Amino acid sequence: MGTRSAPRHILVVDDNPLIRELYTKALADAGYEVDAAEDGAVAWDALQVTAYDLLITDNVMPKVSGLDLLKKIYAARMTLPIIMATGTFPEEEFNRYPELQPEITLLKPHTVTEFLEALEEVLCAHNGLREESVPPPFCQVRSPANRLRLQ
Repeated sequence: MGTRSAPRHILVVDDNPLIRELYTKALADAGYEVDAAEDGAVAWDALQVTAYDLLITDNVMPKVSGLDLLKKIYAARMTLPIIMATGTFPEEEFNRYPELQPEITLLKPHTVTEFLEALEEVLCAHNGLREESVPPPFCQVRSPANRLRLQ
């Protein structure tokens, strides 16, 4: 009897219901377990009760922005790979606080294929292990022009 690992659990955070639905459907169709939150405050509450393999967040949102969510995660010493999928890149804040930079920032607009490639790249690099202290060797995935690598 073969052992199958559980599907990776991903939290999607975006205040735009259409984008949230697009991401959620694309991830579910790709075999991931997905939860969605409409802003950083709801996402923070979800992070308190559920262990996720990856966080995908927008930046500009009501209540708690993506950047503020990253600050909370960093302050709580959570180890969680993060993709920021946003139309508004917070360059000044990332220059001031380089420790907050997500693994990948995916600039909107982007295709579903680019979105899924970025996701696979980050999950591969982290090997899906929440307790991983040192990421395994980097997995090679083609980098589209609208993806910023901030490592």
